[in-house]
Amino acid sequence: MSATNLHPSLAKRMASAKPSPTAAVSDEARRLRAEGHKIINLGEGELDFDTPESIRAAGIAAINGGDTKYTAVAGTASLKKAVAEKFKRENGLSYSPAELIVSCGAKQIIYNAFQATVEEGDEVIVPAPYWVSYPDMVALAGGKPVIVSCGHEDGFKLTPAALEEAITPATKWLILNSPSNPTGALYSKEELAGLAEVLCRHPQILVLSDDIYEHIVYEGSFISFATAAPDLLGRTLTVNGVSKCFSMTGWRVGYAGGPDWLIRALEILQSQSTSNASSISQAAAEVALNGDTAFLGEWTNLLRERRDIVLDAISRTNGLLTAEAPSSAFYVYASCAGAIGLHTADGVQINSDVDMAKYLLTAAGSAVIPGVAFGLSPFLRIAYAINTDELRTACEAMVTACRALQKDAA
Repeated sequence: MSATNLHPSLAKRMASAKPSPTAAVSDEARRLRAEGHKIINLGEGELDFDTPESIRAAGIAAINGGDTKYTAVAGTASLKKAVAEKFKRENGLSYSPAELIVSCGAKQIIYNAFQATVEEGDEVIVPAPYWVSYPDMVALAGGKPVIVSCGHEDGFKLTPAALEEAITPATKWLILNSPSNPTGALYSKEELAGLAEVLCRHPQILVLSDDIYEHIVYEGSFISFATAAPDLLGRTLTVNGVSKCFSMTGWRVGYAGGPDWLIRALEILQSQSTSNASSISQAAAEVALNGDTAFLGEWTNLLRERRDIVLDAISRTNGLLTAEAPSSAFYVYASCAGAIGLHTADGVQINSDVDMAKYLLTAAGSAVIPGVAFGLSPFLRIAYAINTDELRTACEAMVTACRALQKDAA
């Protein structure tokens, strides 16, 4: 959608909003399936595991117990207590109730944070590859997303030098996502401290730390930005939720800790939009945060096995796809540079990661997301949190499709 083709009744701000590319791939996969095609979706960021039974039971108990009314806008007192204890226990971060909010997913918190703070012309530093919604959220708030490319040579991570170069007097926020969607990159304590050293010289900049994949780590250790940089706690919004680590995407519960002035603004915005998160989902999330998380070890082991299935397949594509093992999350961000310039069996040339994604969809029945959606090409994001047998089938089909590409048009 652009300013030139907006319906006259739409606000001009809609020119900066685009549909989610990940949702678009999922929709296309569903459409092809409905037409009878066998499509395996490697584009969706959602675990295939069931929500743990104790959490499901808590939701059912909430319904049966009549816990179906409005709650406080910022969350029930008991869930906020569980969130505070989680932050303290797992991250060493201390927040008062006034510094915490529960929302309809982490996405709502991020969106509202920009709406509450970003003025026309304010800049938000967005390291690329980035989660697809960050730039659009900034633009919808009237801000300017400043995209900083973080290439393979830097492990897809922002360096202090790149951060310093991107900062201007208009910089309002820095977004950090670790573990990363789409790359699975994980920042170390030392790397975060290096970024914090730069930020200490620029006191106007706020930090949005998106920790949603916190517990899905294969190698290394997770550390939240505010934990690594305690002096910047008062300038940091630490965002998390139950969607990824507890396989609760549909329950729509996110939470955050931050300075009370910002949390209060988020609460006001939320009160005028969605009001509270579902009371039933809040009851389930409380059990999730307070309960045993031993299942995460089993889940992580299975996800590691699936990651290695993808990496093995990539190693057999004759260099058309390349990738190193990501240390966290459940994505492989694979370069498809080796396929650029090649031709399909019917003579169509692959000129971009978009072309390659379309080719794999039609030739392999495998839906992946082109890197252009995440701000860094030519790459493909392969999400492997699906049934293992289906993943193997999709990977073998992609290997076959890659090997069928030709140097010259037929």
